[in-house]
Amino acid sequence: MFDDLLRMLGNLDGQKLSVKVECHADADGYLDKECPNPACQFVFKVHEEDWCNIVRDEEVFCTSCGHAAPAEDWFTTEQVEWAKQAAFNQVSKQFGQAMRSDAESFNRRQPRNSMISIKMTVKDHPEPVHLPLEATEPMQLKITCTRCECRYSVIGSAYFCPSCGHNEAEQMFNQSLDKIRGALDLAPQIRSLTPDRDIAENTVRQLVENGLQSAVTAFQRFAEALFAEHPSPPKARRNAFQSLEEGSRLWAEAFGKRYDEHLSTAELTTLGRYFQQRHLMAHRDGLVDAEYVSKTGDTSYRTGQRLVIQDAGVRECVDLVEKLGGGLRADRQAFVPPS
Repeated sequence: MFDDLLRMLGNLDGQKLSVKVECHADADGYLDKECPNPACQFVFKVHEEDWCNIVRDEEVFCTSCGHAAPAEDWFTTEQVEWAKQAAFNQVSKQFGQAMRSDAESFNRRQPRNSMISIKMTVKDHPEPVHLPLEATEPMQLKITCTRCECRYSVIGSAYFCPSCGHNEAEQMFNQSLDKIRGALDLAPQIRSLTPDRDIAENTVRQLVENGLQSAVTAFQRFAEALFAEHPSPPKARRNAFQSLEEGSRLWAEAFGKRYDEHLSTAELTTLGRYFQQRHLMAHRDGLVDAEYVSKTGDTSYRTGQRLVIQDAGVRECVDLVEKLGGGLRADRQAFVPPS
C-alpha cells in the first residue's frame, strides 16, 4: 500500500543528503566563522573576497587559539543549525510527496459502487520557505595580516591570521595593553554598580592585580617574539625576558642595544620593581620576601607583608613596558644581519 514511501525510504538508506548553505556577508563584506575546537569556539569574520581568493581550503587558523582545520569545518553554530533545518524540510517534502502518491494510488484502486468506501487523505503542512541565513552585525576591530594581507575582524583580541597563521606579535602586545587600560577604567563602574561593597572592592583589587601581571607577561611575549626573529639568536633560557637584567643582556647580544638606551635609570628601576612585584603575585600570592626587598630596595615593606597594588602603579607599568617595547621594535626594524 505504501510502495512509493517504502521506495523513497530505500533510496534514502545510506544516502548522504547534500544541503547548500547560503552564507551572506555582513554589511562590510565579512563572512561569519567559528572555531571548530570545542574548547574554543571563538567567533570571528573573514572578508568574503579573501576567503575565496587567499584562504586555503586545506587549512584555516583560528584567530584566537591558532587551531588549524580544513575550510569546510568553520561553519558557525547558527549556520549548522540552519543547514539541519533545511535538510529536515527537504526530507519532509519527499515524505509528503511519496505519501500523497501512495494515497492517490490507493484511492484509484477502490471499487466505485461498493457499500463500503475507503478513501486515504494526506494532510500536508505548507512547505516552509527557508530564507538564507543572514550574517551577524559587523565587528569593529578589523585587521589586515601583514604577511598575506588577508582581512579579518574580531571582537576582543586576535592573535593569528586565519589564512596563514601568522602571529602578529606587535598587534598582540598593543591589544594586551589596551585591554589592561580598559579594564582599569571599569573600576569606578564596578564600585558604583555593585551593591555589595566587599564584592566590589575585591573585584577591583583582583582586576588591578591581574593588570600588573598581564602587563609584564605582554612585554615578555612581545620581546620573545621579536628576539625569535633574529636569524641566529643567542641561546636563552625559558622565561628569560621576565628578567629585565637578563633580557637586556640577551637583547644587546642579538641587536646591539641594551634596555637603558630606551629607558632612563629611574624608569628601569621603577619597571624592575614592578617586574619583581609580578613575580611575588604569581608565585607567593603577593607576600613579600627578603629577595624582593634586596633586589628592589623597596624598604616600604617588611618580609611577610602583602603587596598593595594600586591603579596608578599598574598604569605606570603599562606606560613603561609600552615605551620599552617601542624601543625594541625600533631596534628590530633597524637591525641588518651580518652578511
